[in-house]
Amino acid sequence: MNRTIKDATVNRYYYETGDELQKHLDIFIAAYNFAKRLKTIRGLTPYEFIVKSWAENPDLFHFDPSHLNLGLYT
Repeated sequence: MNRTIKDATVNRYYYETGDELQKHLDIFIAAYNFAKRLKTIRGLTPYEFIVKSWAENPDLFHFDPSHLNLGLYT
């Protein structure tokens, strides 16, 4: 994962400040968690795995994770 992040951000773009890098990292990691399917969790995205885990055992969570997703105008 570290190599993936580094290749997609630091090695590809130039950042004037650390804040610019932090904003881009936040955006990249959010997109990665909603899009990348992982073999270790049986082909689910990390977000899908969290929602599935919540459906199976909601006592482990304080909030419904399906209400915490990012979208337009947030």
